[in-house]
Amino acid sequence: MTAFLGVSASATGRKWVGLSENDDRLAQSIAQQTGLPATLARTLARLGVAAENATAYLAPSLRDLMPNPSIFRDMDTAAERITQAIAKHQTIAIFADYDVDGGSSAALLIDYLRNFNIPATLFVPDRIDEGYGPNEPAMADLAARHDLIICVDCGTLSHDAIAAAKGADVIVLDHHMGGETLPPALAVVNPNRQDEDSEFGNLCAAGVVFLTLVAVNRNLRENGEKTPDLMALLDLVALATVADVAPLTGLNRALVRQGLKVMGQRNRVGLAALSDAARLTSAPNSYHLGFALGPRINAGGRIGKADLGARLLATTNPDEAQAMADQLSQLNDDRREIEAQVRLLAMEQAEERGFDAPLVWAAGKNWHPGVVGIVASRLKETSNRPAIVIGLEGGEGKGSGRSVTGIDLGSAIATCAREGLLLKGGGHKMAAGLTVAEDKLEAAMDRLGELLRKQGADKIGPKDLRLDGSVMPSAITTELVEQLEMAGPFGAGAPAPRFALPAQKIAFAKRAGESHLRLTAQDANGGRIDAICFGAFDGPIGPMLENHKGQSFHLAGRLEIDEWGGRRKAKLRLEDVAPAE
Repeated sequence: MTAFLGVSASATGRKWVGLSENDDRLAQSIAQQTGLPATLARTLARLGVAAENATAYLAPSLRDLMPNPSIFRDMDTAAERITQAIAKHQTIAIFADYDVDGGSSAALLIDYLRNFNIPATLFVPDRIDEGYGPNEPAMADLAARHDLIICVDCGTLSHDAIAAAKGADVIVLDHHMGGETLPPALAVVNPNRQDEDSEFGNLCAAGVVFLTLVAVNRNLRENGEKTPDLMALLDLVALATVADVAPLTGLNRALVRQGLKVMGQRNRVGLAALSDAARLTSAPNSYHLGFALGPRINAGGRIGKADLGARLLATTNPDEAQAMADQLSQLNDDRREIEAQVRLLAMEQAEERGFDAPLVWAAGKNWHPGVVGIVASRLKETSNRPAIVIGLEGGEGKGSGRSVTGIDLGSAIATCAREGLLLKGGGHKMAAGLTVAEDKLEAAMDRLGELLRKQGADKIGPKDLRLDGSVMPSAITTELVEQLEMAGPFGAGAPAPRFALPAQKIAFAKRAGESHLRLTAQDANGGRIDAICFGAFDGPIGPMLENHKGQSFHLAGRLEIDEWGGRRKAKLRLEDVAPAE
């Protein structure tokens, strides 16, 4: 495909690519048949929306996209057991993972059960001391004090731990890839069980929990009982879906779209307090969930108290919420410092091995296990390859991996675990975790690389920057941005629209903070647009534009609305740049 604006190698080394000929024709068809603006039509075409479906796509119906929960294996059993526990006012414990998805899933259940005056016990394992998922001592202890244990965002591979929960029923509500056998739980509801054939494998755990509550509500109504308003819980489902990088297509897109509306009402005191701590000045969008709120909630599980995020999301006490939000924000600042140190070492090590291998990996003594997943994401973004980062301590390594589109990292790690090269490991296509004996580290990484090579990971080229078209500053208005947002929410599986601004002069450029750049671009007709480039001085963009010497540049990025100071205006979030020759 011809490079857009002739940019075959931008400042960040990427080729700029516009719409294909087929998508271009589809965009014209959408605009003609619907009367939608050409810019929005191009975004819809790139997302693969047919002209006859365009209007419906802009207003997705959750009711139309929701499946009957009973299509999932064990769902009816799980829903009936929870219904029974509510009717008998039994004691219930929730064992949750320590990330956003686990915390949101736990908060969903706590909030729901609160309607029946059932104070569920929350247990979140410590990432360092206990590791991921149910463990035998914790499950045995919970079973001794509760009638029912619900494991959320974990448990599918926890055979021994669930067997230890003697005297209590255990329900697993999860989405991680299942093994050849299931644990001895009463019910395992998981769209990624090996014997599942549903089309909903992209749901996060909170999505699975939500569907379970739909089934419970149905049971309660059949029994003549009043039921809680599940729509009010969709803010938690939206947060988890975006933070867990689940594809924002189909049902997920509808859940997030509705959940963002619920979140905008600020009825959940924990999320309201966290939004204030993150200094969000506008209605929440998927970017805020993934890059402002999500990292703060994760910070508790990464380097602080593991259950802090879940407790924040579940609390109804505004003062408690404010204190926890402030604590999580401080932990997030601390996490950034730790991450920066590990990232520097990991980047150096991975670069020495080469970024062109099917697997990019790094391991180091005493690297904090709470940040290895984030650093793996940075390696993945730099190399456009699956990446794993491992912290070594006491003869063992605990690591986290992130993959790229089209490469199933979770299945490769599961294979290595079955082959005995890993002490344990699992996850899903785009993210996975592992524990490995230090003396088997090299062999395990070699085998993983071999498995990923068979999937074609070594043949992935530099990541192209895909653009929906070009636009001039004078055409970039708040109305245009609002029109484009109609095609959202955007995220994994549904990338946000990106546009090029051709041949711009740099009218103003100034460093902001340590690594960001604020600038104003101006075209030949005098049209201007303010822009921000985050992390500009971590790469070549900052120095290039700060020392522009009057040169013209093609700019590329996302269009946003800036509401700072109460004034609404359009701006560019700059992501790439190329000299305009």
